[in-house]
Amino acid sequence: MKEVSIVGLDLAKRVFQVHAAGSDGSVVLRRKLSRGQVVSFFAELPRCTVAMEACATAHYWAREIGKLGHDVRLIPPAYVKPFVKRQKNDAADAEAIVEAAIRPSM
Repeated sequence: MKEVSIVGLDLAKRVFQVHAAGSDGSVVLRRKLSRGQVVSFFAELPRCTVAMEACATAHYWAREIGKLGHDVRLIPPAYVKPFVKRQKNDAADAEAIVEAAIRPSM
């Protein structure tokens, strides 16, 4: 598997979507995670940048993932919306979070 550089995490009530990209922006993995799998997934992942939309639960998840040594970025939803390429769903949102986070001006 390629080296993961940045991970986009779309938060939800039960099933979270993960979109990971390499340093060149290529897709490394896409995965669904249940709430109980999130911490164990990021514990096994090498240190990288984890981006997520700022929302009510994002600060909790940012603290939990940050404890594992990852660099966490919270991005306002208004900055993510222009990068959604196709129909609005959780997988497309996770990909758009990665696109927004790799921009130099973010």
